[in-house]
Amino acid sequence: MERPGGRGAGWSGRVGRAIAPATVSKLWGVAKYFDVHPDSPQPRLIGQVADLLRADGLIAYPTDSGYALGCRMGNKEGIDRIREIRDLGSDHHFTLVCRDFAQFGQFVHVSNAQFRSVKAATPGGYTFILPGTKEVPRRLLHPRKKTVGVRIPDHVVVQALLAELGEPLVSSTLLLPDEAESLTQGWEIKERLDHVVDAVVDSGECGATPTTVVDLSQDEPEILRRGTGDPSLFE
Repeated sequence: MERPGGRGAGWSGRVGRAIAPATVSKLWGVAKYFDVHPDSPQPRLIGQVADLLRADGLIAYPTDSGYALGCRMGNKEGIDRIREIRDLGSDHHFTLVCRDFAQFGQFVHVSNAQFRSVKAATPGGYTFILPGTKEVPRRLLHPRKKTVGVRIPDHVVVQALLAELGEPLVSSTLLLPDEAESLTQGWEIKERLDHVVDAVVDSGECGATPTTVVDLSQDEPEILRRGTGDPSLFE
């Protein structure tokens, strides 16, 4: 589906400059645009997005804590593209966005006590840092701690996409270098990232506040970032 009209080349306000094309390759010259219903995602469109991900595409998509960049776990080039778009260092914690707790437990080591506390807070606006299992590719683990971020979103469109895809998404908040706030509207992201992502999923404006990040890899929980989730549950 084509992007919405009327937003054209006359950029203004927060839209700013377009991002320069990535040096790594992408699947198409410009990003595909999917206008997905926020409450009743169209199965045909969700299927097309999932097919694009299976073909090692990189997408920008809405979540319950703002837009994110996402690709399959096995998509090494997609992960490199996320690093390049966001200008991320080697110690960045990528997040595995999971459909449910069964998937969650497949990719991280979690104690019974930790599981109970996580289950009480999710699905929702939290990312948890935990030791990764052997199912997690080494390139996604923190180089020293061997940890990875993991979350279960409370978002109808993302849940539909995860169900269709059948595996987690490797994800990172869509916060561009030198910008204080994330982009919140699909058309804006299409304009800015048209030549560096393969698709933009738009289900209406979403917030710009990222998840609350809780490190559960040590004896005591540590709040690494305060965001949409109530941090007092882990303090």
